[in-house]
Amino acid sequence: MTANTPKTTPITDLLAPAAVILSMLTALYMVFIAVPNDAFQGPVQRIFYVHLAMWLPTFAAFGIVGVTSLLFLWKKDRKWDHIATGSAELGLLFCTLGLATGCIWAKPIWGTWWTWDPRLTLTLILWMIYAAYLLLRNLATDPNQGAVMAAILGVSGVVDLYLVNRAVYWWRGIHPAVVVTKEGDSGLTDPMMRITLMVCLLAFFLLFVWLLRLRIRTAYLEDQVDDLRNRVLVTGV
Repeated sequence: MTANTPKTTPITDLLAPAAVILSMLTALYMVFIAVPNDAFQGPVQRIFYVHLAMWLPTFAAFGIVGVTSLLFLWKKDRKWDHIATGSAELGLLFCTLGLATGCIWAKPIWGTWWTWDPRLTLTLILWMIYAAYLLLRNLATDPNQGAVMAAILGVSGVVDLYLVNRAVYWWRGIHPAVVVTKEGDSGLTDPMMRITLMVCLLAFFLLFVWLLRLRIRTAYLEDQVDDLRNRVLVTGV
């Protein structure tokens, strides 16, 4: 049974993209103009704000995939599947950007584009898990069976999500563990650096929420189109 399209209002449709655009422009201004250079890394450190901001929507997206996939397996309601699929697509996008910006930052600082650091390795595995999730959906001959198999993979992927978070505490690597220590120390020596980081985190998270909302609406509309097509084929009207 096809679920109803999520209700929206013209005001919401206008305010959501406006908030995203404003926050993104503010973030870009702060990253490239307002924030000072790091005393040790120089201008290249500016990519840190974008790099770290990618991981909030990544973790949120894959966490949503796990929860909604579990709900789909339990209730067999397509709305949960729509949310899980949209979240997986966006999570994979932000994860790819996070890995890419990390590689760009690593080259001048670590002297290499990639190293098999525990957190980096587990993050690559995380990327592969949710890439496989989308492949299962697209390559399955039976869409319903593909949705169920993908949901199982989506739930199991949460385990690796947890491992990525704990990797810097459990295994020795070169990846930094925290931005701010319990004592309040931080590599962000200037207050503007911390403000810039917060603005970037907010901007990219708002972008993720807005894109997810659009993706879910698109999925519902696709369901309605398929439903109408099937009715035409059956009734000939």
